[in-house]
Amino acid sequence: MRIGLTGGIACGKSTVSAMLTELGAHVVDADRVAREVVLPGEPALQAIVEKFGQAVLSEDGTLNRPALGSIVFGQADRLRELEAITHPAIRKRMRAQMEQAESLEADPIVVADIPLLYETEQQSSYEGVIVVYVPHEVQRDRLMKRNSLAVEEAERRIGLQMDIERKRSMANWVIDNSGTLEETRKQVEQLWNSLRRK
Repeated sequence: MRIGLTGGIACGKSTVSAMLTELGAHVVDADRVAREVVLPGEPALQAIVEKFGQAVLSEDGTLNRPALGSIVFGQADRLRELEAITHPAIRKRMRAQMEQAESLEADPIVVADIPLLYETEQQSSYEGVIVVYVPHEVQRDRLMKRNSLAVEEAERRIGLQMDIERKRSMANWVIDNSGTLEETRKQVEQLWNSLRRK
């Protein structure tokens, strides 16, 4: 069974992902894969250099993220060019990791942790989607505290993603992470047990 896991910034998706891993889920992390596919020697890094120039490489041959960011930031067409390289590479590697997990176990639950799952319209690739949810005010306050941000900057970053209430309405399962860690863990365990029964 392949399940998507998503949420909004500062909603606690990483916490829920870690709990699912502890329970026995095979978690494939899109952010981790995104870092892997641009390592030295990877075809995606070579394609990025060909498209954006040697200036996006550090002296040690690794991707210079600030340099690349300065090229694509605020430039929608350049960002699309970058995503046309990275997104297929990320999806291909995630598929390979999911297939590997499925080959190791008779009936595994494989969870794809994808921050922008709905924004990139990947939900149909999964048998269901878990959304980690907190109300907007909690999300904003946690983000301000976590990243030491002013309220305006926190709201701007939240605004870059699909509204959390919309994600919640699209979810197959919702984990409400606005309470204590134990309350969240209890919901995750209940969900895990029901998925195991399926």
